[in-house]
Amino acid sequence: MQSSEETTTTPAADPAGAYPAPAATADAARAHAHDERAPAEAKAKRTLAVSDAAVQAIRAQLAKRGTPEGAIRVGIRGGGCSGFSYVIEFDDKAPRSGDLVLEFAEPGQATVRVLCDKKSIIYLGGSVLDWEKTLMYQGFKFKNPQEATRCGCGHSFTVA
Repeated sequence: MQSSEETTTTPAADPAGAYPAPAATADAARAHAHDERAPAEAKAKRTLAVSDAAVQAIRAQLAKRGTPEGAIRVGIRGGGCSGFSYVIEFDDKAPRSGDLVLEFAEPGQATVRVLCDKKSIIYLGGSVLDWEKTLMYQGFKFKNPQEATRCGCGHSFTVA
């Protein structure tokens, strides 16, 4: 029986420090070579990228929590001042059927897994999950190309 779960393992980060959206990178290269950009762009919209800083932050949070084999689930929920809110939470269960499963492996370190349900990826596709640390803020931040507006608190958004 075929599983509808999609799992992707990514290589190390590029020099700029961002992990590519795993499946989109290979597809984009093939599409460019064959001048078939529409399928590659469609695939990129069904996945997300995770920055090196975010992978390291996830790994540290899971280790601090004592569940290095756990995962982080990202998604969206209706609500907030602008219509949708980003959700990032720990998930110790097996991925759900239809989940996008991204795995980030590094030698000698625990594999980081990021899960996203199939409904949320519609709004998060093409996004980059990043970890930001400044004097005023420390936490995960989505860089979402589908975001039309964001509320003042930065936790809710609308899509175009």
